[in-house]
Amino acid sequence: MKSLFRIAALPLALAVTLSLSGCLEAEQHPGWIKGEYAGKEDPRHYQTLFHNDKLSWHAAITNRANQQNEYNRANP
Repeated sequence: MKSLFRIAALPLALAVTLSLSGCLEAEQHPGWIKGEYAGKEDPRHYQTLFHNDKLSWHAAITNRANQQNEYNRANP
């Protein structure tokens, strides 16, 4: 009798676990108010690190990419 109970309890426990696993899903997307994003606006890197100078930021990124390129760093 106990083995029959164990056989029946396993699928029941599995069904309860699977049915409750979807209950913890939280909303992933922020709300929209009047067609606009209602969350915190994230500043861009050029705004915080380069005082809103896009040209300087782009030059720094390009220089960094060139320094990481082994073909440009090596002197053949």
